[in-house]
Amino acid sequence: MHDDARPPGILTASWLVARKDLAIEFRTRTAFLAAVVFALLGVTIFYFAWDSTAVAAMDLAPGVLWVIFTFSALLGLQRSFGVEQADRAIDALLAAPVEREAIYLGKALANLAFVVGVEAITLPALALFYNLPVGEVFLPLAGVAVLAAIGIVAVGTLFSSMAVNTRLAELLLPMLSLPFFLPIVMTAAQTTARLLAGRPIADAWPWLRILVGFDVVFIVACTLAYPFTVEE
Repeated sequence: MHDDARPPGILTASWLVARKDLAIEFRTRTAFLAAVVFALLGVTIFYFAWDSTAVAAMDLAPGVLWVIFTFSALLGLQRSFGVEQADRAIDALLAAPVEREAIYLGKALANLAFVVGVEAITLPALALFYNLPVGEVFLPLAGVAVLAAIGIVAVGTLFSSMAVNTRLAELLLPMLSLPFFLPIVMTAAQTTARLLAGRPIADAWPWLRILVGFDVVFIVACTLAYPFTVEE
């Protein structure tokens, strides 16, 4: 009997992997809640340590925002492949009739939803604590946050797959990722500072263009590199 069943395409397979990861996180919510608590705690600590007579809120907020986003993202990236480590479920995933790149893209998509969710809660909290006038620039600011999240997730997902099989995964992932996060966080912070200062978007465009460029490079490079990280 002729079997017409075909393996799913790369986009379908990516969505299936992402949906599986999101379903697991939705049932447990442990990593997401931990990241949100960490982010809100970070906002609170920075607020009470802030001397408003020495540093204006507009100058402090971009740095606080991106330090918190970066380390909150690491909490989600750490669990990306670790969730399947205990029972070696990743072996079954690698044996599935799908492209290796689809596994990476699916993991990255789930991580992106995780990071954007944390950002969606943290950004209003930061604006409230520091009394930031984000009303008029909220949409551009949200766009910058999503673009930065894409770059962070692209790099972090790749390094998470590399670090998960090591005994020092919790230490190795930040050590590998943070140097590559630096250009993303730097350009996002510069863009955020200009938007919060009320300057026109045209003034932030050079930094925004660099951010988009890094996103494209990291997405392509990490997608192509992922199959080599899972070779025996």
